[in-house]
Amino acid sequence: MAASNSIFTVAPSRNFARIHVHQAVSSPSSLPLTRSSSVALRPKRRSISLVKCSTDESKSTAEKEIPIELRYEAYPTVMDINKIQEILPHRFPFLLVDRVIEYTAGVSAVAIKNVTINDNFFPGHFPERPIMPGVLMVEAMAQVGGIVMLQPEVGGSKSNFFFAGIDKVRFRKPVIAGDTLVMKMTLVKLQKRFGIAKMEGKAYVGNTVVCEGEFLMAMGKEE
Repeated sequence: MAASNSIFTVAPSRNFARIHVHQAVSSPSSLPLTRSSSVALRPKRRSISLVKCSTDESKSTAEKEIPIELRYEAYPTVMDINKIQEILPHRFPFLLVDRVIEYTAGVSAVAIKNVTINDNFFPGHFPERPIMPGVLMVEAMAQVGGIVMLQPEVGGSKSNFFFAGIDKVRFRKPVIAGDTLVMKMTLVKLQKRFGIAKMEGKAYVGNTVVCEGEFLMAMGKEE
């Protein structure tokens, strides 16, 4: 059987190229017969290399580029300690409000107490674990309520106020040295005739509620 020369033809395809090999084969009867065979050639896959990017490194680099004084927002000052002492009768060591950061006349006040290891109650509460006493958190919140009550819109800045009742007080988390206690007191009901006010209060460290409760206060008369 004699074979003629091979003829290669390439048929284009999307996935691979197909080569047809045509061979002319002589049959015994001397009739030319054509036999085709296909050879599939698949393209070689390209190797893909992945490069991992560290988001932590880029974040730390971005933080280094921002000056330290711009990384954290400072609390605003609506009333400083001098203004607070003009309103509240409390003095060291029982003045537990350092700054008023938000105030709505006759409605609410938000203030902060910077809890430091130098506070006079930490040596005894407790020496090995400095925790702010819960009763002092309540007292600090009441003083913020006093800033609302002792304004002219409510009771007048020369009046005194006293606890008349405390209800539903809950302590959610310990407050320790180094924390900033953010306290919000809201006036719920005021009876000027009897000089009694009901207030709701919440105290936070960060975005966590550490203390909350309802306060009943009575306003005293000027001496």
